[in-house]
Amino acid sequence: MLKGVFKAKKKSGEIYYRSNITYRDKHISLGSFKDEEKAHEAYVYAREILDNPVFLFNEWVDNGILSFEKVISLFNLRDNGVYIKTPIYLRTNYFSYFLSPDMELKFDVDDLFYYSSHKIMVRKGHYFVSDYGMQVSILSRYGIFPYAAQGRDYVFINGDVTDFRYSNIHVINPYFGVRMGKKDNVIYFDTYLHLKGDWKIGRYDTAQEAAIAYNKARDLAIRAGIKKEFIENYVAISEEEYAKMYDRVRISERFMEYLTEIS
Repeated sequence: MLKGVFKAKKKSGEIYYRSNITYRDKHISLGSFKDEEKAHEAYVYAREILDNPVFLFNEWVDNGILSFEKVISLFNLRDNGVYIKTPIYLRTNYFSYFLSPDMELKFDVDDLFYYSSHKIMVRKGHYFVSDYGMQVSILSRYGIFPYAAQGRDYVFINGDVTDFRYSNIHVINPYFGVRMGKKDNVIYFDTYLHLKGDWKIGRYDTAQEAAIAYNKARDLAIRAGIKKEFIENYVAISEEEYAKMYDRVRISERFMEYLTEIS
């Protein structure tokens, strides 16, 4: 057999070839191939990366043998002495997660354990991971609710939308159904509940009041017989204070009339 290649057999009896490489006492699988020559090419390319310290990311060429994800893992092993299955490259005080040669996301080291075992996927500009069988937005780790809008509910402080370090993300609206606005230098918070379109519940002086107004409108909608799984806002205040604010917040008369009509 060619170097780095091992013959294997599927349950069906079909023969295939596995490519492996050992580096710094770490045994690494490079993948499975239909023929011995391709498996050997994978080994040779991996050897070139690991043994050549001046081989850089931008010199990677898609030869159809090793995926870019595997290449990044090999680069990280060579330069940082750590093999990580996901395409992570360790930097000084942070790490990069490569979705492609042109797409590099940046994270704090606090998230290294999580992303070393969770693969990031992207769909229509949204980044998510599979967690316990569910697709979870990576924004949820920052307390950003689903369907939040960049620029309205959160912003990237340095303008880099690929920089997910905690110091770079500012959450404007931490509550679901709440939108902060400003008029004549006065900040206000509008609350909306989605029922076949957005119903404006009211305008409030604080984010907490707006969040509780959302919860109250949600409760009223459920009592009126609307069958929908609404998100409930968690507001970090005492139960007594929450109850007082819940009773005090006013709900749009138009919304209340709508609930009366359908109940």
